[in-house]
Amino acid sequence: MSHSYLLIKDDLRIQNNLALSSFLDNKEKLKKAIYFYDKKTFETRSAQRWWLWNSLKTFKNKLKTLKIELDIVYEDTEDYLNFLIKKKLISSIYWNKSLNIPEKNQEIKIKNILIKNDVKTFEYKSNLLNQLEEVKKDDGTPFKVFTPYWKKAEQTYLKNPFRQQFKEENKIINSNKVSIDKSLDQILPNKNWYKKFEKYWDTDENAAHKIIDNFIEEKIDKYATNRDIPGIEGTSRLSPYLAFGQISIHIVFNKCLELKKKGIGYRRYINELGWREFSHSLLHNFPSMEKENLREDFNNFAWVKNDKLLKIWKKGNTGYPIVDAGMRELYETGWMHNRVRMITASFLVKHLRIHWNEGEAYFRDSLLDFNVANNVAGWQWVAGTGADAAPYFRIFNPIIQGEKFDPEGIYVKRWCPELKKVPKEYIHRPWELSEDNQKKFDAKIGMTYPSPVVNHEQARQAALDSFQKLKK
Repeated sequence: MSHSYLLIKDDLRIQNNLALSSFLDNKEKLKKAIYFYDKKTFETRSAQRWWLWNSLKTFKNKLKTLKIELDIVYEDTEDYLNFLIKKKLISSIYWNKSLNIPEKNQEIKIKNILIKNDVKTFEYKSNLLNQLEEVKKDDGTPFKVFTPYWKKAEQTYLKNPFRQQFKEENKIINSNKVSIDKSLDQILPNKNWYKKFEKYWDTDENAAHKIIDNFIEEKIDKYATNRDIPGIEGTSRLSPYLAFGQISIHIVFNKCLELKKKGIGYRRYINELGWREFSHSLLHNFPSMEKENLREDFNNFAWVKNDKLLKIWKKGNTGYPIVDAGMRELYETGWMHNRVRMITASFLVKHLRIHWNEGEAYFRDSLLDFNVANNVAGWQWVAGTGADAAPYFRIFNPIIQGEKFDPEGIYVKRWCPELKKVPKEYIHRPWELSEDNQKKFDAKIGMTYPSPVVNHEQARQAALDSFQKLKK
């Protein structure tokens, strides 16, 4: 007997899921959902394997309440679909377009195979406000600068009839049960360091809706200021749920639009949603930027190869507290505050002059909210090699950044507990403590807390000198 299939990808949600809604409405009696686990893709995304494992368990149970069985398949997608076709086990298939380039390319291939074999194919929009081909300059070329891009993209969405017809379809399903499926365990990372993530995250779709509701009610009005302060929860922390499609971007945007008072916090948050759209537009139009500099003049930049310094940066032992706090937060929670992401990234590519590819790969493996477009665009922005990028000669001073955005040392002391007794005057420059005060505050530099791996001024000058050579 042939089935109608729902292909699950980066859209692990019940609510506002166009493919799921249409799938439920079709008249075929035999229905099944299917998720293809791509081992090669997730080999470089260790942290996300935990999130995927956890969220698939709850999502599988929610689909079951809708009388849909979810199969997790570890075989090649094309081979498996060809098997279903050959055995005449598939009559139609539904899916939402993916945001990931490999999956988008695969969608084209399998669509051709399915159509050729008379399998009805129903394809729906991806989890973006505007589809990737919808926002271009008047001359038809892609944008490379954020402000004009987002001005046009936002207006395009606001005028879109789809937005006017927006409604919250498929009400949220509360699920206390978790499917026990031992076959899912092969998704988990090989090392059990991920277990601590459970202290910080609820991976369920329902949690995403609670987060955005709480953020809009309690935090968005102060977002413009608080978003830069890592010692408080001033951001939404919604990014992992967006990465796995556990909440629709339309729900997020439209909840913001419903605000009666739209202040600067609203505008800044909406702009952050815009950066997500812009990053996907960039990668769609310039796919080579995933591995290569968008600005080709940086191809001759004198990057430094230093595995020892790279490892020190990863471990959060650079001797610069704001940098170390960020890297330790990442390892502990699978997430890092956005302001600190910029500081840690700048330190790697400018103080240590290590290629942004190395940092991008580590974030890819460590971030629960990893998204190819956002990660690559962010790293190239900091490195000065991408679109609308910060100039290379703009070098974050980790001492000043810490003093400005973590003046009391709340964030640093949370993640670098060996500095918890250091007074705020020295918390971002502990090496300036006298020997007596180091003993007094239990912060022996070079022993209980590392000495700076580089001198800020010397590292800054070396970076500027390298940039000057590139210009010649």
